[in-house]
Amino acid sequence: MEVLIRADSVELSGYVNVIERASKILRSRSGNFIERIKKGAFKRAIERNNNIRALLNHDMGHDLGGTDDGSLELREDSVGLHARLITRDAETIKKARERKLVGWSFGFYDLPEGVTEGTEDGVKLRNVKDLDLREVSVLDDTRNPAYEGTLIEVRDDAVCLYGDTAEDELIVREEQPEAPAEESAEPERAAIDYSAVEQIIKEMKGEQS
Repeated sequence: MEVLIRADSVELSGYVNVIERASKILRSRSGNFIERIKKGAFKRAIERNNNIRALLNHDMGHDLGGTDDGSLELREDSVGLHARLITRDAETIKKARERKLVGWSFGFYDLPEGVTEGTEDGVKLRNVKDLDLREVSVLDDTRNPAYEGTLIEVRDDAVCLYGDTAEDELIVREEQPEAPAEESAEPERAAIDYSAVEQIIKEMKGEQS
């Protein structure tokens, strides 16, 4: 995740999830499993939903923006789901300045016939070829490492599922305001003493000093 802090906003960008890669072991009420998001699943999800929200820590009460107003941009490329978010949310800006933002996650629902199941290395495998992407979330340090072992991995098929996070380097930069241009001052001119010239003129005119 790259974090660019501005005076009144913060821009966050990076990969939310990597496609065609097995997740870490996740947990559900029916047992442990791994998950793989297939190529094209995110692309189709973005095309069918024109109002995907950006949240802080999957909190529906903490909305940071969305694709409907352009504050959130999402795309699937050859790596995975990439997000770019510009938000003016005060708490998110504060957490960015304090280096407390740690990464991304996403919330989704399964679609009928969008998942095929199998096994990989003796563990149940979910191949997700189609999904309903509801939100992407910016995670803070309260969800790491505890988040990895609890909320993201405890699933209930009746509720929104949380996807595995992408392993991504954290880069934080703060945009420095431009220094005002200094006004160019004219150099002071030394006062010219004309008294000697005036005396010469008087003498030429025959005037007495």
